Amino acid sequence: MSAEEGRFDSMLFAMAEQHPGGVPDLLATIAAFLNRKTDFFTGGGNWEKMLLEIFREEGNKANALAEEKKREREAAEKRRQESIQRKKKEEENAKKKTEGAAITELTDEEAEKLQMEIEQEKKTPEEDASISQPIEDTEEEDEKEKGKLRPNSGNGCDLEKYRWTQTLQEVELRVPLNVNFNVRSRDVVVKIGKKSLTVGLKGQEPIINGDLCAEIKMEDSVWVIQDGKSIQLNFEKVNQMSWWDRLLTTDPPISTRKINPEPSKLSDLDGETRSLVEKMMYDQRQKEMGLPTSDEQNKQNVLKKFMEQHPEMDFSKCKFN
Repeated sequence: MSAEEGRFDSMLFAMAEQHPGGVPDLLATIAAFLNRKTDFFTGGGNWEKMLLEIFREEGNKANALAEEKKREREAAEKRRQESIQRKKKEEENAKKKTEGAAITELTDEEAEKLQMEIEQEKKTPEEDASISQPIEDTEEEDEKEKGKLRPNSGNGCDLEKYRWTQTLQEVELRVPLNVNFNVRSRDVVVKIGKKSLTVGLKGQEPIINGDLCAEIKMEDSVWVIQDGKSIQLNFEKVNQMSWWDRLLTTDPPISTRKINPEPSKLSDLDGETRSLVEKMMYDQRQKEMGLPTSDEQNKQNVLKKFMEQHPEMDFSKCKFN
């Protein structure tokens, strides 16, 4: 959406907030204004045809955007599944790191194998449960992680009344309505704020009503009714460099350390970023194997070289961190 298209958004959002009946009430206000202050309906033009053309055009845009996002999600899931299958076939050749190993530039295939190896070791059977499960209190877990829920397969959380998933860029929320009839837009209440959300059926207690854990782009948020039985909402994050640990501030947190990001090709990154990612992947793998990281290896190499250059010095009683 261009800046020109969105120049009235703040004004329209302010108007929308004054209409508890939602879109129908807002449209009724606009139609009444055109009737009272203009000759829109009586000026001789075909106002019905004009309205249909305008709304069909916007409807086509909305449907096209929804389909594009759906294809992107399906493609990402397909890539993830393909990567998992490749990992299973190549698992026998995965562990070749030794204590004295040096960092070398990885090929795309080697980098993907290493990343999937790290992800697979993190995965547990509990991830397939219908409701997200808390992390058990084990000695291996950090104290701050105890009690947090494990992310679901979409890096979000499955709660009693709704399910949400996320990427670094956006959040998808599904809210079952638990009704025995096909719901229409006039039957529901959906209010999306920059950092607030209300979802439910008209005349009933909201299913969701609270503050989001982080800000979203209101103008890029959309919602649709799925099969007349549930509501799907999509939000674009303002901060696209961090994972959400919950949807609402009142929700139980998930462990963002257990999140499995979608594998990406390192060849898509610039040289500096690729080197940094390879170093982070290598260091993480070294830590899990109880081996020194690249920085620790460099320090050891510098110390060894210094000791070789100064044999007259006694380092036997020195302690190095």
